[in-house]
Formats: sequence, structure tokens, C-alpha cells
Amino acid sequence: MKAISWNVNGLRAVLTKGFYDFLEKEEPDFLALQEIKATEDQVYIDDHGYNLYWNSAERKGYSGTMIFAKNKPLNVIYGMNGLHNDEGRIITLEYETFYFVTCYVPNSKDGLLRLPYRMEFEDAMREYLSSLKEKKHVVYCGDLNVAHNEIDLKNPSIHHFDAGFSDEEREKFGLLLDSGFTDTFRYLYPDQVKYSWWSYRANARANNVGWRIDYFVVDNDYRNHIEDSLILNDVYGSDHCPVVLLFNP
Repeated sequence: MKAISWNVNGLRAVLTKGFYDFLEKEEPDFLALQEIKATEDQVYIDDHGYNLYWNSAERKGYSGTMIFAKNKPLNVIYGMNGLHNDEGRIITLEYETFYFVTCYVPNSKDGLLRLPYRMEFEDAMREYLSSLKEKKHVVYCGDLNVAHNEIDLKNPSIHHFDAGFSDEEREKFGLLLDSGFTDTFRYLYPDQVKYSWWSYRANARANNVGWRIDYFVVDNDYRNHIEDSLILNDVYGSDHCPVVLLFNP
């Protein structure tokens, strides 16, 4: 199976930037989108034969997630069983042997103004994923808004107190991994430097001054199902690039 996760930074915008060409070329079993900033009534989507699942934020033009899935799930969960769902950040699709979860983790904002909520969200998400793991395998993806280690961003020394690389955020991601989950890209490529997000400022993408904040994570018992974990940094259309998991279900 092929699963792709992509923060599109606006669904309506990316549709004009080769989105359908990308979909037709890659033909994923799952395409999980974050930061869609749209509702179903605001944009027409050619589903290309996929089943579509939306979780839009209550606030217009903000946040939101979406999944294109080739196969219909047994069940769909929005939020964490209804919790933390006003910003449309989480969709879970349940299949026979695994859960497929996408998430757009809250940004802590400049000055870490939203860090307390981020910490609350992280704890709840870890508990939610752990509860799923007790029932079936878990494939978890999305813009997790954290560069876990110094190898995961260009200039770590100047970002220790910035959103996405604060000690608190990195610790929470570490706690998730310690609770029985694996960062698939770093598991396969412990020393490879690749990024998935670049600021729009100062030609950051052209100079590859980026951060790896988009992930595929699986429960540890599912690691032997991983075939590859990729970062498609030659795909444009957003300030993020897509990330890919190839796995044997």
C-alpha cells in the first residue's frame, strides 16, 4: 500500500497548482491532507474514484483535515472520539487490521503563546493513539509541527525556543515514541538529512533551509510491515512537501 500525507496550506490554492496531476501520477491508497482551510460547500473536488472524508474547522479558512481513501473503512472517527474536534485536526479510518490516522497538530505560535494548549493536545493524542494500539495496528501521519532532533532542521542552535523545536514539544514527541511508536523515516534513514517544510521567507526552499515536521509513525509491532518511508521534496504547491509510507498491510 501507498499512503501519502501532505499539508497543502489551503486546499483551494493547491488545486490550481497541479494537485490532480500529482494524485493521478502517485495513485496512493490514502492521501491525507492537512490545513485544508475549506469546507465541503466551498470547493468542488473531483474525487477520482476515491472515498472522501472531511473534518473542517468551525472557524472558516482555518486548519482542517481531509483523507482520500481508495477503500471504504469500517468506521470513521472525527477528533479523539469527539474531543479536540472544533479545529478539525484529526480523522481516523478503521480497517480490518489497522487504524489510519491523520492529524494537524496545533502550532505553538510565535513566543510559544499556544504552548499550554499544545501540551494538552499532545497528551490527549498520545493517550488516544495508545488506546487504538491496544486494539489494532496504527498508521499515524500528518503535520506534527515538531522537528524532533537537531538533524531535523537546518539551524538548530538558533531555534531552541521557537515553535516546533522547543524542548517541551520535542519531549512530547519523544514520549509518543517511548509509548510504543516508531518514526518511520528516521527508523529507516537514521542519518539522512531531508526536510518537509520551508519558510516562504528568504528563499528558504531554494536554499534548502528547512525543517522535517511531517511524519509517518507506526506502532512498534508494525515496523516489519514498512517497505519505505519517503520525503518528496521535489513536489511543489505548498510550503510543505508530501511524505510517503509504503507498507504491507
